[in-house]
Amino acid sequence: MLHIEDLHVSIGEKEVLSGIDLHIGENETFILFGPNGSGKTTLLMTLMGLGGLRVTRGRVLFRGTDITRAPIHERSRLGIGMSFQRPPTIHGLTTRRMVDLCAQGRETNVDALAGMVNMSDFLDRDVNSGFSGGEIKRSELLQLMAQRPRLVLFDEPESGVDLENMKLIGRTVREMLDGTLSVEPASSMKERKTKRQTSGLIITHTGYILEYINADRGQVLYNGHLCCEANPREILDHVGKFGYQECVRCLGSGDPGELSRIIA
Repeated sequence: MLHIEDLHVSIGEKEVLSGIDLHIGENETFILFGPNGSGKTTLLMTLMGLGGLRVTRGRVLFRGTDITRAPIHERSRLGIGMSFQRPPTIHGLTTRRMVDLCAQGRETNVDALAGMVNMSDFLDRDVNSGFSGGEIKRSELLQLMAQRPRLVLFDEPESGVDLENMKLIGRTVREMLDGTLSVEPASSMKERKTKRQTSGLIITHTGYILEYINADRGQVLYNGHLCCEANPREILDHVGKFGYQECVRCLGSGDPGELSRIIA
């Protein structure tokens, strides 16, 4: 689904990502950990093609297509979607219209989708205008549900969310990634179940999202370098006990698989 080769990314004169090699398979959920300022959001923004970032080396392949220099709208149409940690307010554009745009002309019952994430009362309000943290996250999910991407990028889905909202968000994310979320007309459900697969790349600080989703693999991004690939829950437990400074030793050893042996 996604293949990143030797990716180097700079913001201005500063290199933020250094030699990122990462692959995510069909129907696979990958968790990315790391402290603030390590480059996690920069990686997601690079994959989505957002401005202000400069790829100086390497390439990004999505389902076999080189998208390293592709504009945002092409990536979206190919099947990449993103839930932002702090999306902007868009005055003059209602949430209903935004969801319609995300559907890209497909038959979509916006009211039914909104009901699934408790957003029915927000459809005629401007996008994110006066929304709480949980409401913003649910709005992002509503847009993704309409878009139906093949690869979903989540930038800290639990950030600014209370426990009640976290249950709804966590369940919806899991169903979206597991392919069990019914967002299409009944006539096309059989085709979706047999052909459609969704992969996910999720950034998390707290690890709360792991209580709700089926994560396959995880890795740590530290100072722009990937290290420490292991089971996501084991990584979270290890970081909770020893902190991210353990990653310095893994990087210094030149062996990104060292954490797996430490845990074992």
